[in-house]
Amino acid sequence: MSEIDQFQGSLDGSGKRFAIVASRFNGKLVDALVVGALDCLRRHGAKDGDVSVVRVPGAWEIPLALRYLAGQRRWDGLVALGVVIRGETHHFDLICREASHGCARVSLDSEIPVGFGVLACENREQAAERAGGKVGNKGWEAAMAALEMAGLARALTGSEKGRKESEED
Repeated sequence: MSEIDQFQGSLDGSGKRFAIVASRFNGKLVDALVVGALDCLRRHGAKDGDVSVVRVPGAWEIPLALRYLAGQRRWDGLVALGVVIRGETHHFDLICREASHGCARVSLDSEIPVGFGVLACENREQAAERAGGKVGNKGWEAAMAALEMAGLARALTGSEKGRKESEED
């Protein structure tokens, strides 16, 4: 097996730029996800000046903000954070499905990694458990995925896939 090429992303955020798109809906829970994502990026070498947080009204708006950011071609990775809690109607299903599809589409169309941290929970307790509670912090995990995939993009393409090649750091 030693003759097989193997690739994986580096978890070094040094010199990489990230943007986090965070929903204001269910704000306290999302804020906990943002804290986790920022902690992850900082602990892995990303500097505060290389990380931006963009706030949007709700999970529905996350993909469009990601698309605007991806169009700037200045980010190595993007992170989507939100909390959707099931209610009594099908609205939950519509929002969750379109938020996930939209985030995936931005990532595939732009070739910029998007860490997906939009929680779809049955109740506030489930969300709290995933926003820094006993299940961990899914904001941290989404940032880690974006970080690793940004490193993988460099390993596989030999370039900073998200950013303009001519951009000065």
